[in-house]
Amino acid sequence: MPTVTLTTSGKRFDAAGDETVLEAAQRAGIALPYSCRGGVCGSCKATLVEGRCDYPRLPPVALSDDAQADGAILLCQAVPRGDIAIRAREIASVEDIPHRRVQTEVVARRALAPDVVGVWLVPTEGPRLNWLAGQYLDVVLEDGRHRPFSIAGGPADDGRIELHVRYVPGGGFTSWVYESLKVGDRLTIEAPLGTFVPREDSERPMLFVAGGTGFAPVKAIVEHFIELGTRRAIHVYWGARRAEDFYLTELIRAWQRRMPALRFTPVLSDIDAAWEVGIRAGLVHEAVLEDHPDLSGFDVYMSGPPPMIDLAREHFAAAGLPDDRLYFDSFELAPDVLAAILRGRAGIHGL
Repeated sequence: MPTVTLTTSGKRFDAAGDETVLEAAQRAGIALPYSCRGGVCGSCKATLVEGRCDYPRLPPVALSDDAQADGAILLCQAVPRGDIAIRAREIASVEDIPHRRVQTEVVARRALAPDVVGVWLVPTEGPRLNWLAGQYLDVVLEDGRHRPFSIAGGPADDGRIELHVRYVPGGGFTSWVYESLKVGDRLTIEAPLGTFVPREDSERPMLFVAGGTGFAPVKAIVEHFIELGTRRAIHVYWGARRAEDFYLTELIRAWQRRMPALRFTPVLSDIDAAWEVGIRAGLVHEAVLEDHPDLSGFDVYMSGPPPMIDLAREHFAAAGLPDDRLYFDSFELAPDVLAAILRGRAGIHGL
């Protein structure tokens, strides 16, 4: 059984059979960074110091050939072939929170935008679910497939779990949520998941960059810092196609009343629509760079579709943002949908 050694902390754990490094670490109770679990987003990138891994499931599409030649691996897909040593960031804050499968009941739902539904769940069994702001859950479908959704807030006194679900026409589960889900329905979930969580060991100003319903975990983390009474500067950017996609602007105004220094910049990719309503036009990462051409002094939290994340990461790095100060979430494509795309079949994100 291969042994994995983390060179930074010296921790060791075994990988059974064809377990990926990430799966083996999670089984051992060690929290390593990850998001999509499909080899696409790159948030679980680490460096192979010794040994060999291969990729029997999905190719590491988030890694360039040069990165792989330099020893980069993706923890969510890399399977050790013998003992290995890796250099990877550990996320200590999530290690002590148990990952559970629980039954939940829908206690509220309402339209947030023309194609976004807010859904509130409460566990029907066991102790109240715990998680960190920014984490996500998987809805477990009847056929065993999983659909990931960010939790749009931290743990609440009433135990409610808030989700923002975007409707995709013909999208199976999201269509059912949009058209048929009602109060009283039951959903099986697994939670908490993910390492997109607040980092409190910094005094640097923070930039939050959301695309579409990627606003959900951004909302959770911003609210966490507001509740902490942070004095760090916060600037929230939210990119969308239409003005009605900014579905919680009243909430953001409430944040600003509570924290006047908090800045908010909505950005519409549709230039004509932006001119009509007087909103900034272009791509959201471009707006960030126009306002902050030097990112070397910031912490950046980013959540949205994989293409947005990929483009922004490249440009933010060129603007001086260190890789270890960019925290991001990118999992709108469920793993089985990702697999279908990589096999050349049609797929739609968020189905």
